[in-house]
Amino acid sequence: MSAYKSDLEIAQEADIKHIVSIAKKLGVKEDDLEMYGKYKAKLPLHLIDEEKVEKSSLILVTALTPTPAGEGKTTVSIGLTEGMNRIGKNTTVVLREPSLGPVFGIKGGAAGGGYSQVIPMEDINLHFTGDFSAIEKANNLLAALIDNNLQSKTRNLGLDPRTILWKRVMDMNDRALRDITIGLGGTTNGVPRQDGFNITPASEIMAILCLANDTDDLKTKIGNILVGFTYDKKPIYARDLNAVGAMAMLLKDAIKPNLVQTLEGNPAILHGGPFANIAQGTNSILATKMGLTHSDYVVTEAGFGSDLGAEKFINIKCGYGNLSPKTIVIVATIRALRYHGGISLKEVNTPNEHAVRQGFANLQKHIENAQMYGIEPVVAINKFVTDSDAEIEVVKELTEKLGVKAVLSEGWEHGGEGTIELAKVVTEVVDAQTKKIKPLYNWDNGIKAKILEISQKTYGADDVKYLPAANKKVKELIELGLDKLPICMAKTQKSFSDDEKKIGRPVDFIITVRDIEIAAGAGFVIPITGKMMRMPGLPKVPAAEGMDIDNEGNISGLS
Repeated sequence: MSAYKSDLEIAQEADIKHIVSIAKKLGVKEDDLEMYGKYKAKLPLHLIDEEKVEKSSLILVTALTPTPAGEGKTTVSIGLTEGMNRIGKNTTVVLREPSLGPVFGIKGGAAGGGYSQVIPMEDINLHFTGDFSAIEKANNLLAALIDNNLQSKTRNLGLDPRTILWKRVMDMNDRALRDITIGLGGTTNGVPRQDGFNITPASEIMAILCLANDTDDLKTKIGNILVGFTYDKKPIYARDLNAVGAMAMLLKDAIKPNLVQTLEGNPAILHGGPFANIAQGTNSILATKMGLTHSDYVVTEAGFGSDLGAEKFINIKCGYGNLSPKTIVIVATIRALRYHGGISLKEVNTPNEHAVRQGFANLQKHIENAQMYGIEPVVAINKFVTDSDAEIEVVKELTEKLGVKAVLSEGWEHGGEGTIELAKVVTEVVDAQTKKIKPLYNWDNGIKAKILEISQKTYGADDVKYLPAANKKVKELIELGLDKLPICMAKTQKSFSDDEKKIGRPVDFIITVRDIEIAAGAGFVIPITGKMMRMPGLPKVPAAEGMDIDNEGNISGLS
């Protein structure tokens, strides 16, 4: 039997403070809080101060190419925040909100782990403050308006049902809803057509919410959503359906960032939750700016590795939000290095110094990616009980040869006490950084030129191949005047390439773009590589099967 408590047990035993006392640490008055019970609150947007944002320091946390279980970016982000506060640095962690899909699927929860968590853990992992529900409703209102217009005799826009791009969403892994037929049962039930569901984090509304700078900007972006085309190939946007006002109204509270706390009573701001393999994979611009307004340092994370979340954070989010991180913390685990060194998933918890050396090539590429932006990275070795001292020393030795510091992070087991050294190193690097980041590409470059730059410089690919559907979309984007938007690659998180089986640091490969999706509202285009899905399925044994609640309301099984 394990000597360690579960994440849920640790969270339930925590001395949770009233949210008013957490707000005081940010200098936020009680009257400015919009409270959701004792331990959660919304922060109104008027609290953001752009001048203060400019003066504070942003720290971005990413990772090496992860194993299926993930390498603990959220845990390290929270632990680093605890450590920085322990050494006297006024620091807030700003994170995404968990999606119910992964909560009930494989992960079982996404609020950190061990003694580096945000609480109230059960609320955060479940319905929280209702943001995802509001995003879902706004998304599905537009879907309903589209289908209503199709059968209208007086206000029909001439939308060709075969070209409709907009799908409904729900925040659950449900593979049976990927491809469906709607409108059956006669004329009163609508126009029959092929449709489908995405998971809520994949909704363009989620991406828009996280890239909006205020409510007016939110409405503009919603209006720019490309819905489909008429029979004579003219574009139809959400604004043409008079959808903007009602959709924005549904998001009136969801646009406000959420304040909670860490286990050690430090402020944590959670907001939004787009996935990083199909969207930008980071919390909202508004949440990040809220943290920077009220703290000297903000720690934030972007999904998966430097090739996905971090690349999109810098080249999309920073562009729209005028943000500039001062360092990139790359989370590495010994088990992931073993895996990239050729060890099977079944054996990744067995010490193997040789495999760690072989797998280091993957981490090295992530380090090089961070350095491309003119940033000095720091490697955080997220310690697991199966790590040997010899393996840890290998990582420190190899990173030192690259002129980069690698520091042990023991936040999972020891909270802020286990990340003090990491906090000191990160603070030194941040305080020494005076330059702004260098974006990877110019937005004004052509679509194919931007995709090639990402593929060659970030992934290490030799070239990019386009299938006919993708070439057709490139022409379409130029005709629509959308070719100057940034790129949001949809790619597997399991490899630098578009083939998840190519682990480590693959060479001599080509990225194949099979299609391109247009997110005109969010303000980016999405090249689709490999078999990317926007509606995941449940695993053979879903985490949901181990969850329960008793008569007193006590929850079990979340992790």
